[in-house]
Formats: sequence, C-alpha cells, structure tokens
Amino acid sequence: MKIGILTSGGDVPGLNACIKAIVAGAEKNGWSSVGIKRGWKGLFDYDPDGDVEKNAALSVPLNASEMRGLENVGGTFLHTSRFNPVQIDEEFLPDFLKGKVPPSTFKQGTFDCTDHVLRVLDYMEIDVLIPIGGDGSLRFAAHLSAKDFPIISIPKTMDNDVNGTDYCIGFSTCVTRCVDSINKIRTTAASHERIAIIELFGRHSGEPTLLAGHIASADRVLIPEVPVDLDHFSDLIISDREKNPNNYAIAVVAEGVTVKDGENIYQGKKDHYGNDKLGGIGDVIYNDLRANHHVSVLTQPLAYLLRSGEPDALDKLAATSFGTMAIQMIEQKNYGKMTAIVDGNYAVTNNNCVLSEQTTPLVSNLYDAKNYRPEIKNILGRPMYL
Repeated sequence: MKIGILTSGGDVPGLNACIKAIVAGAEKNGWSSVGIKRGWKGLFDYDPDGDVEKNAALSVPLNASEMRGLENVGGTFLHTSRFNPVQIDEEFLPDFLKGKVPPSTFKQGTFDCTDHVLRVLDYMEIDVLIPIGGDGSLRFAAHLSAKDFPIISIPKTMDNDVNGTDYCIGFSTCVTRCVDSINKIRTTAASHERIAIIELFGRHSGEPTLLAGHIASADRVLIPEVPVDLDHFSDLIISDREKNPNNYAIAVVAEGVTVKDGENIYQGKKDHYGNDKLGGIGDVIYNDLRANHHVSVLTQPLAYLLRSGEPDALDKLAATSFGTMAIQMIEQKNYGKMTAIVDGNYAVTNNNCVLSEQTTPLVSNLYDAKNYRPEIKNILGRPMYL
C-alpha cells in the first residue's frame, strides 16, 4: 500500500503535525508514504512522459524517523499552492498538456485536467490519496472520489468554514493569534487616543473575526455575512471612543467585509494562478473615518502573521487525531470520507459534503447585525468554541 499526502491552499499551523501522524500510522501498517509537493499543482506539473529528474522533484518519500519534532513547526514542509485542476486558464497549461485536455464544464474558457491528475496518480502507483485542504481544495478531492479514486480528506482552514465538520485544523491558533494581536494593538490605540481598525483574514466566513473580537472585547466586529453601513458604523465606533475613559476604541474587520450596496475590496492584484487577492477594507474604513469624521485612526492588517509559526495545543491535537483517523479509515477501506468533528466528537463524514452550499448560522446565533458586535444568544448545546 502506498499513501500519497498533499497540502493545498493557504498554509495553517498544524499541517506538519497531521502529516507526521499519517506517516507514523502508515509505517505501523507496513505501508509506504510519499509527499506530493505544492498541493494539486504538484500532480498537475508531473509529466509521466517527461523528464525523470523534474518529476522526482515534485514528490518526496516520507519516513517517520525523520519527522521528530515536526509537530511543533508551522506551515507545511510539503509546500502548497492555490490551484484548481478542473478550471485551468490556457496560459497556465504546460506545453505537454496543450491540446490534450478537454474544456472545463466548471468555468467557461478554462480546461479540466482531472484525467491527467488521475493518470499521474496511477503512474506514481499511489493507492490512496490524503489531501489536507480547505473548501476549494477538498471540492477537487470529492471530484476525484466521484471518479472512484480512493480519497480520505482532511479539513484545514483558519476560517473554519468547511462543510461537514465543526472544526478545521488551524482555527484555534488563528483565533489565539488574533486575540493576542488585538490586545497588543490596544496599548498603542490607548496611548494615542485613536480608533484602531484591525483587519483579519476571512474571505467568506466571519467566524474567526467574530470569536477573536468577542474574546478580546473589541468594541465593534465586522464580518462578511453582514455588509457594513459606513455612516452607521462610524457613529457607533466614535461613540465607543467617547465613552471610554481612555479615549480609544477597537474595531475588528474581516477582509471579506463589503460596504453596504457595494462589493468586495481587492488589493488590485492576482496571485500566480490568477486568483484575485482580497484586502483593503480596513483602509476604506480608515479613510472614511478620517475624511468624513475627522477623527484620529490607525489601521493594522494582521494578514500572514496569523498563518505563521507553531500551532497551539488544540491544533496539534486535532491535526494529529485527524491524521490518525485517516489511517484508520484506510485500514477499514472506508474511502470517499472526510475526517471531522461533529457535535464535539471526532467523526467521519462523506467528503462530498463540501459540495453543498455553505450556511451562515453566525448572524442568527452569535451576532448583533444592527450594532456590529458579538451577541451570544444561546450557549447551551453549542460546541465549546461556539
């Protein structure tokens, strides 16, 4: 048995701990493990008919004896990329695939490289693939499952927004880092008597921002699920500052927040694979407060600091447990599954759950949309981390 492992999408703390647990479990069963470099792109770039050395650089054999202490290291030593093989722009097709892959049915004007990926997995003699990724990455994993390739998916994302699980690797460390950063910035905001606008990650889900703002006692919290009325928000945050004896206020905003009747704010640039990069809503709010309300403001995007460094204890535990569960599913030949936590318990769900439309229960359960702040309406029966 040969197990393939890849990490795809944005990196989070805990990925290396998960990989280590998978490799250790595989060795106990007498199986071999291979790490695929750069996520789905590593399989996409592999040319079974091409240069042997180039192909060899896209994967690495994995041994438990070489992974001592790896659970304490952030990021992913397998590297990663944001890449979707079912909708590839023609400019990103390597020469060996041009004219050999069909048009995509997922996005007009792009190409579907699924059959190529399956051919590569067969050529590499991988029996089971374990992708560790977020919503987008695991959608392709479910797509491969539908093609009858053995898959065990593992969810990771700081946004904690993968369908089918209450928890994703990276979420706890993200919230912990957010709270720590908010509290540090608070001292500068107080010293200069300013309103602090702190921008966090959160493309579609406001859960990390909402919980971090709640724990750190931010005055206002803006989430993607609720568009912001700048005039109303400004009145609220200015009032918060005036009521504070130290004459400062803290607002936390997710990068995916939209202005009422507006659209997402982008950085005006794309990544290497053509994806638009969110960011800048903090600056929009900052400029509005200064220009239209003439108050003293500071803004701080935390960005990649939230992804970096050692995972906290909860993420090490969840990542290790998910890796162990994946091996147990392979032992049972129970493929097409995703490791999960459901109602506070470790569980296994069908990996096609990620294809369902995402729901946004935050507003009804945890948020006061009128006043832009957390409001825990009912705690009984909810998970420990709400």
